[in-house]
Amino acid sequence: MVLTIKFIGALRHISNKTQLTIDYEEGMSVRQLLAKILQEPLGSDRTLSDKQPDDSRFNALILVNGRETSVLNGLETKLNDGDEIILVPVVHGG
Repeated sequence: MVLTIKFIGALRHISNKTQLTIDYEEGMSVRQLLAKILQEPLGSDRTLSDKQPDDSRFNALILVNGRETSVLNGLETKLNDGDEIILVPVVHGG
């Protein structure tokens, strides 16, 4: 099965990609997907994060097919073939 992950803003810059298409296991949750992609090198020597997806410091909105995961089943939302996941960084400044 195939998923498309789109990177927005700073995540696009860090990953050097606008999107990534990956094969995944049936029944995979958003948490499992993030754990998989967060530690993989994405065309550079950097990864997207050194944090775990359930870490409160992981500052990104996660959308599945245009819906934020908080209105679904959070990080336990199950993914289906063809789903589009968008990672939007939350920017803080002062």
